[in-house]
Amino acid sequence: MESISKSITVATDHVQNVFGQFDANAKKIEKAFSVTMIFRDDKLKISGEETSVDKAIRVMSELIELSERGNIIDAQKVDYSISMATGTVNNTTEKLVDLDRDIICHTVQGKPVKPKTHGQKSYVNAIDKSMIVFGVGPAGTGKTYIAMAKAITAFKNGEVSRIIMTRPAIEAGEKLGFLPGDLQSKVDPYLRPLYDALYEIMGAESFMKNMEKGLIEVAPLAYMRGRTLDNAYIVLDEAQNTTPAQMKMFLTRIGFGSKAIITGDLSQKDLPFDSKSGLEVALDVLKNVDEISVCRLTSLDVVRHPLVQKIVNAYEAYESKNAAREKKQAERKSSKPRKNHADERSKR
Repeated sequence: MESISKSITVATDHVQNVFGQFDANAKKIEKAFSVTMIFRDDKLKISGEETSVDKAIRVMSELIELSERGNIIDAQKVDYSISMATGTVNNTTEKLVDLDRDIICHTVQGKPVKPKTHGQKSYVNAIDKSMIVFGVGPAGTGKTYIAMAKAITAFKNGEVSRIIMTRPAIEAGEKLGFLPGDLQSKVDPYLRPLYDALYEIMGAESFMKNMEKGLIEVAPLAYMRGRTLDNAYIVLDEAQNTTPAQMKMFLTRIGFGSKAIITGDLSQKDLPFDSKSGLEVALDVLKNVDEISVCRLTSLDVVRHPLVQKIVNAYEAYESKNAAREKKQAERKSSKPRKNHADERSKR
């Protein structure tokens, strides 16, 4: 195809932010679309095949607009914008900059917390709409962090009177008995990610004050038995490590004026090999129940270091390959003709 060139304007104030350190962002876009970019004065000239040039211009325009809105352009934003332009992300009607308008809350340092992908935006919308939401997806997709941000926002706005954060205290290859101290000391390490998110969004001092008053509770799932949780925002994290009985127990605790968010990653179960996950069972049992939403996040919604997305993709490919191999072996085994022992005895 014939090569063409198009130009866009990049204000000098935003060149470093958009292009990245040592032009890392620009080089990534050039490689993704097989285009050449030359910047002179305030004009960025992009050359290549017409469709590729148009996609590169779309990405650069979005990054420039994000920069103008005060955002730091990091690798996640560049990668996600490229994915949108190439059609890897299903929802391409909205621009990346549209996500920037949805601010959930601000951290104690004043940093805005907002969805960074369309999957995360769907997750936020589901939380706003439904009484119970299942957020399922791989590590690094912001399932827990967004749930915490929404819980703290609802608490500050007076929509609920308390926040309850809970996790199953399941050993990941180790036993609780090896940890020093009483039961609370033993389970605290399992709840540490919840404390960290609360400190960052709410601040340690505010968190401790509300925790002393009993308005914020962080506890292992076993402590939920026998309770009725009215007018509360409840977050169950690492739900893939619940048993079906535990999940049923948790879901039946929810009272009037409450909202529950259940997060988990079905690819990271720490349950015994032959045990079924309560999250897996709940997703199947409750799929047709009104006021319950299921939001499935993917590797495209990973907002940690770009390497995490590659690791998630590699494991998904590996597990799919193994599952296909095991299925094939099972089919081959079932197709083998069985020996008739009665015929063998008659031959003797």
